Amino acid sequence: MEELLQHLKEIRDDVDFENETELIDGKILTSFDIIQIIAMLDDEYDIAIPAVEIVPKNFNSAGAILELIDRLKG
Repeated sequence: MEELLQHLKEIRDDVDFENETELIDGKILTSFDIIQIIAMLDDEYDIAIPAVEIVPKNFNSAGAILELIDRLKG
């Protein structure tokens, strides 16, 4: 989780990724932020995110993003 949090902070250092649970629903992240996160996940974790997985529930929190990584790597 710490590694993921570090990467997320590089994208948006003004967001509390450790505690925030409504990154999408609360309109904290923009569509450009999501594109950057998807590109980072591809680069850092060697996973391709299918379009069907690009939904708010998978990006509303760092925990949800980590679950997505684990699911796609498994």
